[in-house]
Amino acid sequence: MNNHVNRNPDVLTALANLSSDEISTPPKLAKEVISLLPEELFSNPEAKFLDPVSKTGVFLREITKKLLVGLEKEIPDQQDRINHILTNQVYGIGITELTSLISRRTLYCSQEANSEFSICNQFDDNQGNIIYKNLEHKWKNDKCSVCGIRRSIYDRDDDLEQYAYPFIHFEDTEEILNMKFDVIIGNPPYQLETGGGAYNKKASPIYHHFINTAKAMNPSYLSMIIPSRWMGGVRGLEDFKNDMLSDGKLKQLVDYENSKEVFSGPDIPGGICYFLWDKNYSGKCKISSVSNKKVTESERDLSEFDILIRFEEAYNIVNKVKSKTNNFMIDIVSSSTPFGLITSERPDQSGDCIMLSSSGRGPIKSSRITRGHDLIEKYKVITSKASHDHAGRPDKDGKRRVLSRLEILHPGEVCTQSYVVVGAFDTSAEAENQIKFLKTKFARFLISTLSFTQDIYKRVFGFVPLVEFNQEWDDAKLNKLFSLTKSEVNFIDSKIKEM
Repeated sequence: MNNHVNRNPDVLTALANLSSDEISTPPKLAKEVISLLPEELFSNPEAKFLDPVSKTGVFLREITKKLLVGLEKEIPDQQDRINHILTNQVYGIGITELTSLISRRTLYCSQEANSEFSICNQFDDNQGNIIYKNLEHKWKNDKCSVCGIRRSIYDRDDDLEQYAYPFIHFEDTEEILNMKFDVIIGNPPYQLETGGGAYNKKASPIYHHFINTAKAMNPSYLSMIIPSRWMGGVRGLEDFKNDMLSDGKLKQLVDYENSKEVFSGPDIPGGICYFLWDKNYSGKCKISSVSNKKVTESERDLSEFDILIRFEEAYNIVNKVKSKTNNFMIDIVSSSTPFGLITSERPDQSGDCIMLSSSGRGPIKSSRITRGHDLIEKYKVITSKASHDHAGRPDKDGKRRVLSRLEILHPGEVCTQSYVVVGAFDTSAEAENQIKFLKTKFARFLISTLSFTQDIYKRVFGFVPLVEFNQEWDDAKLNKLFSLTKSEVNFIDSKIKEM
């Protein structure tokens, strides 16, 4: 019998392997997230739970299973207990009409809550407590004022999905189900396409809107699965990150460096995390960092830095560096378009400068250069804007290379925004020394602590010390200068490849 069960995996596990920005949650992960909640909630017949972004109903199903056990003494009759839980305690909002049907099928064993096949016999309508409303975006000029997506992409035929997710597009969130919830829990959509064309598609994060809306409903507990990119303060999430780190209510955080340890299908750049936000809590956050199935735990005051440093060992190393210097490489790194030349720029037939682009080198007239004029006659160290690792993802051994290309542009040479200028010098020797410095595991490790995406940009050099480049550097010299212990050096070795 057991063998037969093992050959038939949970259908929700199979659905969770489908690739999409609306990633379904594997049952195992849903149980882990639910386990963060206080156990006494599941023996409280008045506790109310909401999944505002229901896709398969897995959170609602697993919560119901725990309530069925926790309320057994209070409501001994199983059918009475099922009716009470499903009509008074467990609620969901489908993100699309299809997901609402799937969620009802999961929770009620019928896509219609009031059908003869439903395990609950007290619903009067077919939606039950898993609702869906087909809403429209709130267009203001070319963008939705709620989620920020572009009208030119998503203002489409009625028979196509609008992606106007109900939870964040209701005029009044409180009227969604007209009640207060003790727990809001789920796995929101992560991003929506914002344009860029067939070969340069762009997307903007959207998950923070769901968390902000949930907080506005004033639950006692909030728990969601989201990409870990927010911890590094990526563009568009600065205010969200600052609020998450500063309010002191983040009680627990579980962070996976590699999303493949959580989702077998999609690869989420920068990893994935889930958290427990407790309205009545104030204090340090318990952080569980997972890498290659190894878990390290720590408790930290999240307001100490303006980003969340991923590992406890990294946190200690950064503190040592900051105790030794107040000067960091972020002060000398260029903007993302150092000479005002975008990626698609191509050479002229002739010119007084040489331009490096993704297609190679060629002449360019200096009149086309709109910024960085003070850098042109310097020896410039550049690195590719794209990191070596796929969106910051470590390899099978848990290691990253971080930087993909380091080279020197000589006086009279410039580059497009495919590259970032990380230093400019009067002599080639200084430029060579900076390259040797950036090739050390020490320097690339410090870059990695702020690198949660594919892009290398100015901000990721915020913890890299600005040393003197009139001398050569290697790891032994840097480890001694910053008083790293053997275990800290070993940790860096475990995270960073040779270059």
